[in-house]
Amino acid sequence: MNSASHDTPVAVITGASSGIGEATSRRLVAEGYHVHAIARRHDRLEALAAATGCDIHVLDVTDSERLLRFAETVGRVDVLVNNAGLGRMDTSMAHGTLEDITRTIDTNVTALMVATMAFLPDMIDRRTGHIVSIGSMAGIYPLSSAIYGASKAAVHRFCTNLRIELGGTGVRVTEICPGRVATEFYDVAVTDPVQRAKSKDSGIKEVTADELADTINYALSVPAHVNINRIELQPTEQTYGGMSFDPITARMSDKP
Repeated sequence: MNSASHDTPVAVITGASSGIGEATSRRLVAEGYHVHAIARRHDRLEALAAATGCDIHVLDVTDSERLLRFAETVGRVDVLVNNAGLGRMDTSMAHGTLEDITRTIDTNVTALMVATMAFLPDMIDRRTGHIVSIGSMAGIYPLSSAIYGASKAAVHRFCTNLRIELGGTGVRVTEICPGRVATEFYDVAVTDPVQRAKSKDSGIKEVTADELADTINYALSVPAHVNINRIELQPTEQTYGGMSFDPITARMSDKP
């Protein structure tokens, strides 16, 4: 399946059909990577392939067995970008559902760990490779979404502990922790149309998916003896925990 030449770096990117994953796929192809783009939406992947020439794979990352089989067939992988993720943010824990919990954890935590586990052995054998995982400011600072925040906190601790496990192997680990990014995130995170519109209208200039892709590329492009452990980035008008400050009213507001 892997048609890349020996000198061409190979990247696998999950959640590649839109937002950060799509932008990162485009950026890494432009940087000379052979990209394997994974997502569930075939039409979006077809458009990405037509625009970039990347290899596409219609795959739900929560299907662990299929994900593991894919890893067995793809061949050498130099970079894994664990980007697939979602949030359920329009209800409190007391009013949540079992699906809110399982869908969030299966996508944000289990799939990320399975993908990492699948590609690590070969990276360790070759003593080179890079695992990049998209966390969140919500995984480090308090935010009014217990389920989503807990899932991203798991990503945060996974990355820090994995970094220790891989000491001396030559494999690098980077966690990217964004705040608000202009993507489709709130289309999935918030089910109520009125609340969704409010959540999407942050009133601030948000980080773009292309800017996130630039950040990921920076972490990948530093010399091999340098590991970018974690990058936190968010809009200038947003601060920790999703808080923003309105200088006109001199009031803080919580806009995750």
